[in-house]
Amino acid sequence: MNSKKMPKNHKKLKNFFHSLLHLTIRSPHEWAVVLRLAFRNLRVNKLRTALTVLGIVIGITSVIIVMAGGTGLKNYVLGQVDVFGTDYIQVEVKVPGVSETSSENISGRGTGLAITTLKEKDAEEVEKIPNIRTWSAGNIDQELVSYRDVNKRVILFGVNPTYTEIDRQIQMTEGSFFTEGDDESAAQVGVIGSGVKESFFGEGDAVGKSIKIKSQGYRVIGVVKERGAAGFFNFDDAIYTPLNTLNKKLMGIDYVQFITFKVRDASRIEETTVDIREAMRREHDITDPDKDDFSVMSAAEGKEMIDKIFGTINYLLLALTSISLIVGGVGIMNVMYVAVTERTHEIGLRKAVGASNSGILRQFLFEAIIVTLLGGAVGIVLGIAATYLLNSFLVRLGFFLQFSVPASTILVAVGFSTATGIIFGIYPAWKASQLSPIEALRK
Repeated sequence: MNSKKMPKNHKKLKNFFHSLLHLTIRSPHEWAVVLRLAFRNLRVNKLRTALTVLGIVIGITSVIIVMAGGTGLKNYVLGQVDVFGTDYIQVEVKVPGVSETSSENISGRGTGLAITTLKEKDAEEVEKIPNIRTWSAGNIDQELVSYRDVNKRVILFGVNPTYTEIDRQIQMTEGSFFTEGDDESAAQVGVIGSGVKESFFGEGDAVGKSIKIKSQGYRVIGVVKERGAAGFFNFDDAIYTPLNTLNKKLMGIDYVQFITFKVRDASRIEETTVDIREAMRREHDITDPDKDDFSVMSAAEGKEMIDKIFGTINYLLLALTSISLIVGGVGIMNVMYVAVTERTHEIGLRKAVGASNSGILRQFLFEAIIVTLLGGAVGIVLGIAATYLLNSFLVRLGFFLQFSVPASTILVAVGFSTATGIIFGIYPAWKASQLSPIEALRK
C-alpha cells in the first residue's frame, strides 16, 4: 500500500468520526430548522421521494407480515399445548446417542427410522411412581379409509381408553369413546373426528356405520367435537382406535411411539420427570444417559422448546425479509448521492454564510431518516392491514391460526426503519459535509 496515502486516509476517517460526535442538536430551534429544511427538500423532489419510500414500505410490510405469522403460529401451538394442562409428562422414542431436539433425532424419526424399545410395560413400571395418576401409550399411522365410494387418507391415532383423561379437548358429539374391553380384545372400532364424519356421512348419523381400513370393516362408535389442528396434526381428520387394534391388526408391531403420563401434583413435576428417567433406564438397562433411547419432557419443558424453536425460525425469517430493507437502503444511498450532486451549489452557499460541517451532515442525514420513517409508518399500516385480511381469509378456509402483531413487532419495524436511514444515509451526508465551499460554488 502507498505510504503517502495512509495519512490522508487516516485524516478522512478521523474527520468522519469527528463529524459523528457533533451530530447532537442542542435546542428545539435547531430541531425545527433541520426538520423544516429536510421536509422542504423532500417536497421539491416528490417523485424521487415516493420511489425511495416505496422500497422501505415493501421491506417493513414484509417484516410485519412475517413476524405476525411467526408469532401467531407460536401462540397457536402453545395454546394447543396448554389444552393438555401443565400436569403431564411425555415419554417419546429417541435415536440413541443424540439429544431429542437434534437434527439427527428429528430427521431419523421423520424418515421412518423404527425405534422399537418403547413398550406399554415401560408405562406399567413408571406407574409405580407415587405422583403418577394415569397414563396412555400411543402410535400414529396413516391409511386410506373408505366408506361406500368415498376414499380419504386419514391419520389413525391408536391410544388407550385412558387418553380421554389426559386430552381435555376430546368431547363427544355422538356415541362414546372405546373401553378397556375394546382395547384388550383389539376390537375393530373407531371414534372419528368431525372432518372425517363430514367427508363420509355429511349431516347424517355416523354411529353404527361401518368404514373400511385396509379392506377391513371398522364400526364407528363415536364422533369427536370439532377442535382444529395442533401444528401440522389436524385432529378433525383423525380416527381414534384402541392401541392394540392399531398395533396388531393395522401396523403389525408391539411397540409404541410415545407414552403420556398425568401427574397428581403438578408442583412436583420436575422431580417426577427425574424419577421417570431413572425408571426408564432401569427398564431398558441403560447406565449411560448419553445412550438413552427415549426422551422425557414435561409440559413446561415442551413449551420452552417450542418457544426456542419459533424464536430461531423468526430470526431466520427476519433475516430473509431484511434483504428487501437492504435493497431499499441501497436505493436511499443512491438517491442521497444524487441529491448531494444536485445541491452542491446550495451546500457551497450555506457553508459560505457560516453553516458548519456538522450542520450539513445533520441536514442530509435527517432527510434519509425521515424518508425511512415515512416508509416505515406506511409499511406498518399496510402490514397490519394485510394481517387482518389474512386472518379473515384463514377463518373462511376453516383454519384456527391467527396472525398476531404485538407491540414488540411494531417497535422492531420502527427500529429497522431508523437504522436503515442512519446506516445508508450517513456516508452520503458526510460526503456532503466535506465539500469545500469554494469548489461547491464553482459548480
